[in-house]
Amino acid sequence: MHRDTLAVRTALPPSQWGENSEALFLTSGFVQPDSETMAHRFANPQEGYTYGRTSNPTVSSFEQRLAAMEGTEAAIGTATGMAAILLLCMGVLKAGDHVVCSRSVFGSTMNLFAKEFGKFGVQSTFVSQTELQEWKAAMRPNTKLLFAETPTNPLTDVCDIRALADLAHGAGALLTVDNCFCSPALQRPTELGADLIIHSGTKYLDGQGRVMAGAICGPSKWIVDVFAPIVRTAGMTLSPFNAWVVLKGLETLGIRMQAQSANALAIARFLESHPAVKRVYYPGLESHPQHALAMRQQSGVGGAVLSFDVRGNDPDALRRNAFAVIDSSEVMSIATNLGDTKTIITHPATTSHGRLTEEQRQAAGIGQGLIRLAVGLEHVEDIKTDLSRGLDKL
Repeated sequence: MHRDTLAVRTALPPSQWGENSEALFLTSGFVQPDSETMAHRFANPQEGYTYGRTSNPTVSSFEQRLAAMEGTEAAIGTATGMAAILLLCMGVLKAGDHVVCSRSVFGSTMNLFAKEFGKFGVQSTFVSQTELQEWKAAMRPNTKLLFAETPTNPLTDVCDIRALADLAHGAGALLTVDNCFCSPALQRPTELGADLIIHSGTKYLDGQGRVMAGAICGPSKWIVDVFAPIVRTAGMTLSPFNAWVVLKGLETLGIRMQAQSANALAIARFLESHPAVKRVYYPGLESHPQHALAMRQQSGVGGAVLSFDVRGNDPDALRRNAFAVIDSSEVMSIATNLGDTKTIITHPATTSHGRLTEEQRQAAGIGQGLIRLAVGLEHVEDIKTDLSRGLDKL
């Protein structure tokens, strides 16, 4: 079936009551019919429900739906998107292993690889998102994982998933793709060779900024045999309520992504023509360096996130100008999330990438004049007017 149908229909069968909307099971434990069944289910968690940290019917419905939409054998839910990346690292890496990662990824992802897992003897090399030769040069005999977002946060760099998959597999490594910005509504990385897919369900999968959630999608040999036991032990479990909220959010994912992406393209073109804007970063624009690649990988759609640089003579002036544009907003929300139906405006250098060193920010291309927009479902002319309030004063 088409992924839009899977987004509405994939779930566990209804209970004996025949509910049409998937049920929310708020319980920490499950009563067993007898001791023998309980012993069997504890020994084989995939064959029944025993305890909320292990599994839950609502969480299972979310996992089945997301896996169906991504075209993978299985998925496992986690408490947040970063918990999903933590789970990935715990399942794939050990002391002495090496990771090659784009230097354009989310700031917390960089810190998790370089700082937190660096303490345990995992080595990381950060390379250009778009320069395949840098990825090749960074490979070592102990490289176990290649990790990329595409498009990246916030500069919307697009990597060639197929080329990175071939590189990883030729070296006996795994390629993991963070598909947060596109979601399976626009992009299915496993069809291009990726082994595992990371999601922050907090973003577009929910779509209304309500709950935290994360997931890994991939083959059963990784999801069931490797990651599920770690979740049971470490407890980065997705709550049933959050799973239910995101499960229902998936039903409208396709139409939201199309509408928000159309708005984003209109806003990007408006910003590209504004004299106070130095540069716009959006894969849907013909001026984007990886426009053709993005259109091939992302179903011909640019996504709903864009960034732009305001003009200024020095870092202090750039920051003042960026703050002036942001603070002039009367419609857009000044926040750090994305994927909401409400348009969100933020300053990456002091928020999502604020914990990085200035050297790391500069290497990632995050300047003081950079503003990120996660475009929502408001009328596009109202968003343009809101941006003009600040831009026209610069």
